[in-house]
Amino acid sequence: MRNTDTEQYVLERIATRVCNFDTRLITPAAINLARTAIIDTVGVTLAGAREPCTTNLLRTAGIATAPGTCTIFGTPLTTSALDASFINGTASHALDYDDFSQPMGGHQSAPLVAPLMALAEERGLSGLRLIQSYVVGIETEIRIARAVNFYHYDLGWHPTATIGIFGATAAAGHMIGLDAQQLTTALAIAASFASGLKANFGTMVKPLHVGQAARNGLLAVLLAESGYDACAEAFEHKQGFLQCFNGVGHFDIEKIFENWAAPLEILSPSMGLKQFPCCGSSIPAAAMAIKLYHEEKIRPAEITSVDIMPHSRRLKHTNNPDPQTPLAAKFSVQYIVGRALQSGALRLDDFEGEAHFDEEVRNLMTRMHAHPHPDMPDDSAEQFGAEIIVTLTDGRIVSRRVNSLVGRGGEDPLSLEELWEKFSDCSGRVLPKHTVAEVFESLSSLEKIDNIQTITQLLKTA
Repeated sequence: MRNTDTEQYVLERIATRVCNFDTRLITPAAINLARTAIIDTVGVTLAGAREPCTTNLLRTAGIATAPGTCTIFGTPLTTSALDASFINGTASHALDYDDFSQPMGGHQSAPLVAPLMALAEERGLSGLRLIQSYVVGIETEIRIARAVNFYHYDLGWHPTATIGIFGATAAAGHMIGLDAQQLTTALAIAASFASGLKANFGTMVKPLHVGQAARNGLLAVLLAESGYDACAEAFEHKQGFLQCFNGVGHFDIEKIFENWAAPLEILSPSMGLKQFPCCGSSIPAAAMAIKLYHEEKIRPAEITSVDIMPHSRRLKHTNNPDPQTPLAAKFSVQYIVGRALQSGALRLDDFEGEAHFDEEVRNLMTRMHAHPHPDMPDDSAEQFGAEIIVTLTDGRIVSRRVNSLVGRGGEDPLSLEELWEKFSDCSGRVLPKHTVAEVFESLSSLEKIDNIQTITQLLKTA
């Protein structure tokens, strides 16, 4: 079906906007937010470089064996842009520590940064070009998310992958200068590559979704560049993406185009960086538990019961009272709140080894009841709320509530010191201390870097 106003298919309309994107719209504020998100994503990618979901990929026959100049972060290896995107994309989500967005219903930067870094490294492109293409990718994926969510998310799709792939395609296509016809083809190819099921949350497959989205978004662009063809109607076709992934009556195409880039999605307060290395849906509850710990000075032995009441959408995939693996612990709001109430913090090592079997935390988890908050409706504009109510042995009842907390961003950004603290904690797991500081300094002036290779060379290990 043709659009009656413009006689273009949906993907043609998106491609036209991407190719005609006026980079003068990217204000200093937008550059700052994009740079911060890219720094954060590089940091969590380095932290994920030695996680099993990443190292297992490197041990799999045929992966990362293709010749190429693209760095696999935190290793001495180089490979093709496709394989580097696959491995670094997987690593970027390995710890579930990457940024996320409410309208996206997932993680907006992880599908974009790996392929953009690889493509820029392979073709010797600048940091400013990377930032510009990143902003275009964010605009594309969040606009599509607004058209299909939250039905898409509730149905069981993993939007970081199923929607993120379109952001990766738009960003990579913009970076290398595809024309509108080529980019339409690339987006149509991506529609057939889109995949990712929430059933696999809490396993290695969840970060693998991101690696696949990063790689396949780039592959779609390279195929279009080579002369591949595809169905331009692949989005709204009766057997296309919208009908198959959402179904009739469960999407709104015009939400993609309403006020495109006015303002830019990168400026939205619904974008958030993570302070805690766990599922973003648990962050509001975690933050409230930490406030209780510090402000009420409560300790596990004093707690009789804990009511955990997130927004219902935050609970469906985090209500796991008995996590058996470190990955599963990242998706257990009971463990996350228990650890927060025990120590007043959440750190990377709280989700490693046997930490999730800590006896004191496990004992506290038996006193918890997790259920949807009765005053946070499903159709609320704010879907990242939570309340924690703690009953103490002396009869006192203390609580903390937040109506919306999509990580740190918008009016509550991470300070430069906090960003450095997170980056150094993450990247220091694989890079020498002096290199960590050099990488951070280089990334902090990313828009002034003439060739991204000056940064990627620092991301290698001996």
